[in-house]
Amino acid sequence: MSGTDADPKPQRRLGRRIAIVAPLVVFAALAVLFLVRLEQGGDPSLVPSVLIGKEAPATALPPVEGLDVPGLASADLATGKPMLVNIWASWCAPCREEHPVLEKLATDPRLTVVGINYKDKADNARAFLGQFGNPYARIGADQNGRTAIDWGVYGVPESFLVDGKGMIRFKFIGPLTEEAVAAQLVPELEKIAKGG
Repeated sequence: MSGTDADPKPQRRLGRRIAIVAPLVVFAALAVLFLVRLEQGGDPSLVPSVLIGKEAPATALPPVEGLDVPGLASADLATGKPMLVNIWASWCAPCREEHPVLEKLATDPRLTVVGINYKDKADNARAFLGQFGNPYARIGADQNGRTAIDWGVYGVPESFLVDGKGMIRFKFIGPLTEEAVAAQLVPELEKIAKGG
C-alpha cells in the first residue's frame, strides 16, 4: 500500500465531528454573550442615537387620508415649542399600551405631540384613533417607511423629543410609560425650558 492510498475514513470522521461541534461552540459563545449582557442590565430603551443634538431629519409627510389632522413637515418641528414626535402604527400592540400616556402628554402645555404613522393603512389608522382617541396635533403618513429610516427608527413605537428649534434632544425606544415620562422625558423638557 502506497502513501497516497491512505484510508479516507479518519478524515470523514473528523469532518463530521467538526460539523457537529462547531455549531455547538457558536451557540455556547452566543449564550455566554447573552447572559453577560443580561447580567449587566441596562435599559434597552436607552439605545443611543446619532441624531441626539442634531437637527431633525428632513420630513415631508402627507396627512393620513381621511383624518382632519394636517401632515408633518420639517418646518412644523421648529415652531419655538418642544414637540414629541411619536412613531406609531395601528398594528403595533405596544402602541396601544402607550396610547393613554400620549393622551395625557397631549394635555401638557409644555409640548405638542405629533405622530408619524408608520407603514399603516389609512383605514386602520383612523379606526385606531377612533377607538383610542387622537393625541396628535399633526400626523404624517410614512407609508413606505423611508422617513422612519431617516429618523433612525428601530421599530414602533419610538418617540423623539425635538426642541423648539428643530433639534432632537431625546429618544425613547418602546412604549412610553408614566415612569419613563417622569424619569426621563420631563427632565429633558426642563432642560429645554432652561435653555440647556
